[in-house]
Amino acid sequence: METALIAPANYFILSVPTVIFSFVIPIVGVSLFAYIMAIRIAPLVLAAPDFRFNRYMERIIKVLRIWLLQYRHPRYKTAGIIHIMIFAGFLVLSIRSTSLVIIGISENFVFPGLGGSLGIVYNLFKDYAATVVLVACFLAAYRRIVVKPERYAVPSKYGKDHTFEAVFVLGMIATLMISESLFEASAAVAQAQAGLHVEFIAPLSLAWIFKVMLGRVSTETLQAIHLVMYYIHDLTFFSFLCFLPMGKHFHVITSFFNVFFMRIDRGNVKPVRYGVADDQLDDLESFGVKKLEDFTWKHILDFYSCADCGRCSDNCPANAVKRPLSPRFISIKARDLIFKNYPLYPYGKAFNKGEELMGNIYEEEEIWSCTTCGACEQECPLGIEYIDKIVDLRRGMVDEGMVPQSLQKPLRALEKRGNPWGKMEKKRADWTKELPEGCEVKIVGKKESADTLYFVDSITSFDDRMQAIGRATAKVLNAAGEDFGILGKAEKDSGNEVRRFGEEMLFQDLKDQNTEAILNSGASRIVTSDPHAYNALKNDYVDLPPVEHISQYIARQVKSGAIHLKAAEGNGKVYTYHDPCYLGRHNGVYDDPREAIDAIPGIKRVDMEKCRDRSFCCGGGGLMLFYEPEEEQRMGVLRVEMAAKAGANVIVTACPFCLVNMEDAIKVAGMEGSMEAIDLAELVESHIVSV
Repeated sequence: METALIAPANYFILSVPTVIFSFVIPIVGVSLFAYIMAIRIAPLVLAAPDFRFNRYMERIIKVLRIWLLQYRHPRYKTAGIIHIMIFAGFLVLSIRSTSLVIIGISENFVFPGLGGSLGIVYNLFKDYAATVVLVACFLAAYRRIVVKPERYAVPSKYGKDHTFEAVFVLGMIATLMISESLFEASAAVAQAQAGLHVEFIAPLSLAWIFKVMLGRVSTETLQAIHLVMYYIHDLTFFSFLCFLPMGKHFHVITSFFNVFFMRIDRGNVKPVRYGVADDQLDDLESFGVKKLEDFTWKHILDFYSCADCGRCSDNCPANAVKRPLSPRFISIKARDLIFKNYPLYPYGKAFNKGEELMGNIYEEEEIWSCTTCGACEQECPLGIEYIDKIVDLRRGMVDEGMVPQSLQKPLRALEKRGNPWGKMEKKRADWTKELPEGCEVKIVGKKESADTLYFVDSITSFDDRMQAIGRATAKVLNAAGEDFGILGKAEKDSGNEVRRFGEEMLFQDLKDQNTEAILNSGASRIVTSDPHAYNALKNDYVDLPPVEHISQYIARQVKSGAIHLKAAEGNGKVYTYHDPCYLGRHNGVYDDPREAIDAIPGIKRVDMEKCRDRSFCCGGGGLMLFYEPEEEQRMGVLRVEMAAKAGANVIVTACPFCLVNMEDAIKVAGMEGSMEAIDLAELVESHIVSV
């Protein structure tokens, strides 16, 4: 095709062919990028193993949903839409940017299949994509510079603010959009002036606007614009590529892989070391993470993939009450350490390995402050995992004897008595003594069995207030005609928090004792009213009968007609359901508890703003009841305030730990008389109709 302008592949400046630059820029750019990536890959190779090469179809589906369709981004509407605009535009323009590199060497290059009508359609999308991306860049820059959302702020103790880097990258992206559009527009104007064929340009697109603006510019000027814009685009493209692995924008490269390898199952935690069986743990010289290289390669990839968006910390309850933890900086501080220990310059400099993490980039209080609620992981649009890292860091501290004073006593009690209060094993079934006649609870074991095992767990067995949950649960099971029993003194704490607080060997001991007792009971299914026990039995134990939470059991029995509920009294009560972390986020049980509440005729229920997978942790899970953190306010107080804001005066929980914290928070917040808390089993049991 005849052209009015000389292409970069054929132009000469002072007798020097510009095609030389078209060769040199990509060669230098790709070589430099390859060198940088080789250094960045080194920590991944040296890291601990991680088993992620499985369940490929499920991983592909996650890539399609989380990476390609960006379905988590609109949870923050404005920022999410802007990001989707830039991401989608990049996907469309990737073909154009690649072809431009080749056009500098061969002017007539066209990607296979884009030479005809499909090419016209692509150009339409490409022109509008460049326009949308440029607009999105200006909007993003405005948010960064003017709006300054609080979640982007970097406290002084965490180092420098990242606004400059973000705006700089937005400037590079905008340069790519403008230079490509000017390159195209200048050629179109010159073609029109010469009466030659003009390539299609989408109306009202950025390239179309430039075409209008350049309508009366001379051919010589158009030639200069055409050539200069090409090499500005070329230089910016490869500069951008090499800049990405230098900071938070590394996620542009790593996010696809990070999402592909993200955890599939919820509720569980990684083993102490992949490839080492539970019965081989005694042979390990060291437990947990103490040095950078103790992290797995997936966790190093997590550090690289953090976009510094602050969503994790914005949803972290520990961060909300000013505990010394911000999940975002768990990743950022580790990435900074990787960049420091694996320097790009000078070439051949030895890697600095073996540096202790605790006391260097992390502090003990910071790591112990985590409630393992999972809000950070649920919110992250890039599949970054935090709980496994926190647990591994705790394992390392426990291995070194670095356990908070307030946790030492309950851990010793768990080791000696199988419960954190240190109470006698024979008192585990004492709560059954106050049950009414006709509601018998069997103690199952080798001599007596039952179809269903009610796994009570420690807090419901020993806490005076929480024993009422046990009795309510027993009454529900009895009303449904269930043949059930409990383990009594043979039951030990489920160990859910023991494992997540880093005491792996103690957890293994509790698990082994409980497994033996459960299998000896002869039960074909397990029911529990404690989400922490539910999570441990379901996700940490193996080869047990199927496990149900009491909320699931109630919903199922109501639907089947085995349980009948009477109408709620018209007493002006408005109920709201608080999603426990280990029932909701970790196990996806959101609807059953609500269905159980709504099955009570005439009951009025509202949801809090932070509910379901965005539920706000009460702060009281398991051993957190014994931990004494540094914080400005209790998480539970914030939660009861959320309930009041929703218009509720009764908080329904489905977890004994949540109930402890909610009742305590109501007192601290001065809401006694205007707010109350009740467990789901208690609520349902009080409305059961005897048949």
